[in-house]
Amino acid sequence: MTDTRRVPLDAMHRAAGAKMGPFAGWEMPIQYPSGLKAEHQHTREAASLFDVSHMGQLRVTAADGRAATLHAQLEAALPVDFEDWASGQQKYSYLLNDAGGIEDDLMLVHLTDGRHAEVRIVVNAGNRDADLKWFHRHCPKLHFEWVPAALLALQGPGAEQALAALDPQAASLRFMQAAALKLLGADCFATRSGYTGEDGYEISIPVEAAEAIAARLLEIDEVRWAGLGARDTLRLEAGLPLHGSDIGPQTSPVEAGLAFAIPKSRRPGGPKAGGFPGAETVLRQFAEGAHRKLVGLVSHDPVPIRAHSAIVDAHERQIGEVSSGTVSPTLGHPVMLAWLERQAIEHEATAPLRAVVRDKRPAVQVTSLPFVPKRYKR
Repeated sequence: MTDTRRVPLDAMHRAAGAKMGPFAGWEMPIQYPSGLKAEHQHTREAASLFDVSHMGQLRVTAADGRAATLHAQLEAALPVDFEDWASGQQKYSYLLNDAGGIEDDLMLVHLTDGRHAEVRIVVNAGNRDADLKWFHRHCPKLHFEWVPAALLALQGPGAEQALAALDPQAASLRFMQAAALKLLGADCFATRSGYTGEDGYEISIPVEAAEAIAARLLEIDEVRWAGLGARDTLRLEAGLPLHGSDIGPQTSPVEAGLAFAIPKSRRPGGPKAGGFPGAETVLRQFAEGAHRKLVGLVSHDPVPIRAHSAIVDAHERQIGEVSSGTVSPTLGHPVMLAWLERQAIEHEATAPLRAVVRDKRPAVQVTSLPFVPKRYKR
């Protein structure tokens, strides 16, 4: 049995009274004494600090030092296009298998200054080792190294003011932009992004400086710790899928509603169409549509509806399954991400759907995403 790893700020979380639990091979703070709902609401109203150091941070360069090699190798491996991709701009993408399934979803930042080119990639915690092997297999001319740093997410409407108190440059960033910041004298790297639907930052911090920077942020009245429990309810309200729950190797970007991340140049008719793993399936689904879709569902029945609950039609025929579900702390009623047959979605208005929760059949309705509006600073 493999021992769970601990994040650099493990002792700090325990001193704060965090309830720790295993997640993707790591011992992580799930919630703090104030509780999940309080942490969720505080993120919506002020600013919360989430430790996401379990995520893998990769620095990618070309073995020959050439930007052209870096770009060509990554374009062959991922459905991305470096043409007009500005330095310091972050983008969302994914590793696809040969059937078009999502092996992992990623955040990438392109960095170049004319003399040096690199890409920073954040991968999901449970896929770190598999992703590195995948990249080595598909990008033999590139060099990959893990960045030995803590990763903290400062999220909420008070995030800008809090981080700008340590480095005013933080305020100039817009959603999905990145920059080097100097925090308490430490060289850090931040992106204006996150996983909560709120404005905020993800900050890569040298391990030796992480505790001091976290402590300084927590001295600010608006900033409090929040755990993975609140992060999960916030991302679900924002309609953001979780790899391993909502998306995975058996689901494609088109099915999952994530095709926005594939630039037009890599789609059918584009100058760089296809040419990435799984392209045949993905391009076919662009043209023909997918047989199933990941959708948002709501219910106004007072019955919590969790992952793996079946969705049935009026004839009790299963036409889908919930992949993530919670009672929304913001809205006060159940919200879900679920996989449904396309035909069931098209006929949902005339054929009401229900969830199967033991002996109950709460009514559910397809709704547009997100459940709660995102508040990114663009």
